[in-house]
Amino acid sequence: MRIRRASAWQVAVVLFVLIGAAHASLGDRLHEFRDCLQVCQEANCGDDPTPIPVHRQLLLWDCPAECDYTCQHIVTDARLARDPPYMQPVYQFHGKWPFYRFLGMQEPFSVLFSLLNYLAHSWGMAQIRDKIPPSYPLRKYYVAFGYTGLASWMFSIIFHTRDFNVTEKLDYFAAGAQVLYGMYMAVVRIFRLERKEPMRQSVLRVWTTTCVLLYTLHVAYLTLWKWDYTYNMAANVAVGVVQNLLWGGFSFTQYKKVGRPWAMWPGFIVTWIVLAMSLELLDFPPWWGMLDAHSLWHLGTVGPTIWWYNFLLKDAQEDLAGTRFKE
Repeated sequence: MRIRRASAWQVAVVLFVLIGAAHASLGDRLHEFRDCLQVCQEANCGDDPTPIPVHRQLLLWDCPAECDYTCQHIVTDARLARDPPYMQPVYQFHGKWPFYRFLGMQEPFSVLFSLLNYLAHSWGMAQIRDKIPPSYPLRKYYVAFGYTGLASWMFSIIFHTRDFNVTEKLDYFAAGAQVLYGMYMAVVRIFRLERKEPMRQSVLRVWTTTCVLLYTLHVAYLTLWKWDYTYNMAANVAVGVVQNLLWGGFSFTQYKKVGRPWAMWPGFIVTWIVLAMSLELLDFPPWWGMLDAHSLWHLGTVGPTIWWYNFLLKDAQEDLAGTRFKE
């Protein structure tokens, strides 16, 4: 037996690890959490470490990470058992709530809902390719939008499966690319920059160069200068607001032009997304240790994504049927 001091606390730590086996937050500073980590690592991470199941090893769970996860829940459970939640709030650890993992995934519902978003984009791209002819000038922009969506949600799946510095950065950069490309595509579609007219083509080149430069500077600042969460969120929100305003205005003018209900869909879609984003403001401790506001935000974007691709199809079909485009 590797427990050298038979206190009840140490026994609980070791048993919990055996059974289950970088941001600063208030939970990180709790003395009971730090004591738990020390005891756990001394008992389980020495020359003869406690075995870790293969499926967790494949997701890069090591002994210190196992102890960290274990102590988060031991400390949280002990605090909640001592007093009700409103007396002893659930604390975050390393910038995250103490989630219960599933098959080694740190945030299983965020992984699941990110996968649903990935599948929604995959379905949408298939619809675009199947129902819009390759000769349609906007088709390539819609397909590229699908690829940014696939990349964004793939990296979201990876990040919520295992939170490392590199997976976090890839998730943020891919999400930023998707948001910025959404604004880029909005300007192209709304102002018809895809048309082969000298003036529009010149504006398109300037707009494309501007967006590429903005994204490059954004990534360079976060990578080479400062990893700033506040700036990153502000940048994405600003771009998202501009995009939403563009599509909202487009919905109004397009409905007046064609007089069909589907023309108003972009306005409804961006409204849905804004309401879904408001879930992020709640940021409550996860229900059943797994379902939190962030995961619900991911769930809330699945429906609008499917609806959005249906709008792109309707809009393209109207374009193809009218005089604005001839094959």
